[in-house]
Amino acid sequence: MPIPRLTLERTALLVIDVQEKLLPTIFDGERVVANCAAALELAKVLGLPAIVTEQYVKGLGHSAAPIRIAAGAHAQVVEKTRFSAHTPEVEAMLAARRCDDVLVCGVEAHVCVQQTVLDLLAAGRQPYLLTDAISAGRVDQISPAFRRMERAGAVPSGVLGAAYEILGDAAHPQFRAVLGVVKTLQAPLTLP
Repeated sequence: MPIPRLTLERTALLVIDVQEKLLPTIFDGERVVANCAAALELAKVLGLPAIVTEQYVKGLGHSAAPIRIAAGAHAQVVEKTRFSAHTPEVEAMLAARRCDDVLVCGVEAHVCVQQTVLDLLAAGRQPYLLTDAISAGRVDQISPAFRRMERAGAVPSGVLGAAYEILGDAAHPQFRAVLGVVKTLQAPLTLP
């Protein structure tokens, strides 16, 4: 069985529901915002397709300002009401770019992130969990969600690890630009 590995040509970023009105309830929310924004910056620097989803905008507002700024014109924003971010629109974007590997980050670990990951796996895609950019309002739900997603086939990583795996070599032309972005990453308060 082949070992899942990230490659520049097959990878996309999916940032799930990092929204203004939801963030005050999220454990270590500032870290999640900073690391999701850094992941978006890395996607820009590396030329990875990026998608940002927003759950029930009428009630939860749009993405937090740092996410909107980092997404800029590079990321496509998809509004949704279903919990899974693996909507037909998102699937069409992934298929059009031939991205079988999906870096996943956002909130909440046990709801939208988990359902998205399970749906990506069911569709034959390989999700990679950016564990330092995923959280939830209930801390006790984070670890079980990670365990379930990993047991289903998701690969745990972090923003930093994923960036270096995609680069593959310090001689990569974007190496210095990536270094500048990874310096903005924040460590979690506690390990999930």
